Amino acid sequence: MKCTFLGTGTSMGVPVAGGFGREMIGNDPRNQRTRCSAWLQTDQTSVVIDIGPEFRIQSIRSNIRHIDLVLITHEHMDHIAGLDDLRSYNYAQKTSIPLLSSERAIQSIKTRFDYMFGDGKYPGSTSLDMEVIESNQTFRDLEITPLPYQHGSIEILGFRVNDFSYMTDVKEIPDSTMEKVKGSKVLVLSGLRWEPKHPTHLTIPEAVDIANEIGAQRTYLIHMNSYVDHEKTNQKLPKHIRLAYDQLEIEI
Repeated sequence: MKCTFLGTGTSMGVPVAGGFGREMIGNDPRNQRTRCSAWLQTDQTSVVIDIGPEFRIQSIRSNIRHIDLVLITHEHMDHIAGLDDLRSYNYAQKTSIPLLSSERAIQSIKTRFDYMFGDGKYPGSTSLDMEVIESNQTFRDLEITPLPYQHGSIEILGFRVNDFSYMTDVKEIPDSTMEKVKGSKVLVLSGLRWEPKHPTHLTIPEAVDIANEIGAQRTYLIHMNSYVDHEKTNQKLPKHIRLAYDQLEIEI
């Protein structure tokens, strides 16, 4: 299985709209981060985790030509705002696209994108077959396990896909979920910034502690803000923990 990191930035992106604070990111292109999303590929299956506001651009530059399944971690707009752009895949594939998420996220999608659903569905709008995932599911050659954890006051989902675990927007992980993640070869975990602590996100030191407890062979951090420099941060991290960057491709 291959993972392409389509986006690795915070909910506002890096740099933010208006370019405020752009001077902080320097000239390293790895410091320019679109909203978090990942693309998993096997010989049989193409899966995208989260569809953010830059998905159209992300899909073009990574040449995503087919999508078999969408996994949505939660309903915040940096994770679902690009759902409208999936309609081009409906046209090309001539079918609806399956989507797995929590019941709360699915209800929110139906409310925010009401024109895509029901009797009032607008002709030509994105077609999704949405289903709540509560336990392990097999999809073609993939074993998908939902990973519930806390993002501030709300419970959201990460996903373990075979030996790959993806957890963005993390603040607290219950012991039951930690056990489901252990044994992963690759862990993806959010790490917003070095300091101070944040009410709804892990800092980088907190993410390192969790990564070490889980013990994956490799951990990649995502969801970094403008204050996190790619090269300087990697120099401080343990060798088995690296920052991801947009369009990074890894093999699992």
